[in-house]
Amino acid sequence: MFRRWLLPASPGRYGRGSCRRLLAAAAAWGARRLSGGGGPCCAAPGLGQRGPRLGAAAPRGQPWRWANELGRHSATEASQATLASVVPVFAVMKFDKEGNITSFERKKTELYQELGLQARDLRFQHLMSIATRNNRIIIRMEFLKAVVTPEFLLILDYRSLNMEHWLFQELASQLSGDGQLVTYSLPFEFRAIEAILQYWISNLQGRLNVLQPQIVETLEALVDPKLLSVDRSKLHILLQNGKSLSELETDLKVFKETILKILDEEELIEELCLTKWTDPQVL
Repeated sequence: MFRRWLLPASPGRYGRGSCRRLLAAAAAWGARRLSGGGGPCCAAPGLGQRGPRLGAAAPRGQPWRWANELGRHSATEASQATLASVVPVFAVMKFDKEGNITSFERKKTELYQELGLQARDLRFQHLMSIATRNNRIIIRMEFLKAVVTPEFLLILDYRSLNMEHWLFQELASQLSGDGQLVTYSLPFEFRAIEAILQYWISNLQGRLNVLQPQIVETLEALVDPKLLSVDRSKLHILLQNGKSLSELETDLKVFKETILKILDEEELIEELCLTKWTDPQVL
């Protein structure tokens, strides 16, 4: 399905042209579908202020006030220590150029250090984004979170996302460059981008394929001339399907806008070619 919208990639020609065709195809598909806290009492002592020292004598004449301050200060320190110990852990699946798969768990702090990134780079604040940071491509397609390097692809938090078939049966062979992808002759990062875009388009198409027959069936039942009155249960189903269809339309718009934003900026397209830093001839 996805391949129909892509222009043939010329062997040996990498960089902006191929990436532009890939992103333009994804945007075109989306366009076609669219057309059819605590209060002050809980705060830690401010800068320049000290809480009571453990073991210190209570101020004379103020034992209850001193005890309250000590308890509050101790609770704050305990809360800060607890928060510091709760570090997000990513379940990671790694795919290399040859299609080899490894899975492991890694603390967020360890992962961004290993990748040469900053903590903010792995916050995934936007539901849909494709951005480059320090020769890494960071991708989020709602629940799908990925980091692409010139050598490997990381899928983060992959568990319980109903992606098992894609991850184990399709993605590895696609990335190994066996000809399934239009970008098979291009650098690894382009194959990773195409595979992710292809999966997400299939996801959106699948949602539409589920909704469309349900809506048609409900509408046909509501206009059935044999019925003497409107079935309220059908109206409820139609309302729910309408909400789901609106959500799908919104997701399509965000997807399209994300792709078009990259297509409108030559520098963004060039940044997606990570291999240029080790092989300038690819551009």
